[in-house]
Amino acid sequence: MKIGARHRKTLLCLGATVFCLTLQAAPRDGDVYGYGKRDTYTSDEDENERKDWEENAPELPAYPEPQDLYRFYVSATASSRFFVDVKNISIGSDGVVRYTLMIVSPSGIKNISHEGMRCQSSEKRTYAIGRVHEKIWSPARGSQWTRIRNETTNRYHAALFLDFFCPNGLIATDVESVRWAIKKEGEPWAEAP
Repeated sequence: MKIGARHRKTLLCLGATVFCLTLQAAPRDGDVYGYGKRDTYTSDEDENERKDWEENAPELPAYPEPQDLYRFYVSATASSRFFVDVKNISIGSDGVVRYTLMIVSPSGIKNISHEGMRCQSSEKRTYAIGRVHEKIWSPARGSQWTRIRNETTNRYHAALFLDFFCPNGLIATDVESVRWAIKKEGEPWAEAP
């Protein structure tokens, strides 16, 4: 069977599309971006960068107020609801975005935490846990930087990283733009946290 030039071109385009879709669907080891990211720092350059970086001492914000909590989208399969306190988002001179997160389970149980996200290394850290009934902060035990993974479970950190705090792997530079984007996408929390 002979294939004309026009059909040959169509087959090439289809083949290229399938190849591109295969690349996009390729496993990404769970990392936010997958390609070029590692769980450990192995090169001298990466190790030096990590040693040279110094984190600012985090300051705990005021406990979140209901009118400042906005829901953000995580995934179609997420059964919990996820909120960010837009009033207390900050971008530090150390390259860390700090924010307060509230997760509401399907049964209504609320978990509140104050966290940091480092765009340069695709990592996150929990500084404090909110005591919902007393509306106070308790320091998080064993707090350390861990890799953000774009997996089905616990995808909320990846959603914040990709959609708001670190678009294209670069730290957001304007807090007001981040707040606006979250408010535009989400809806405010209607109850007291």
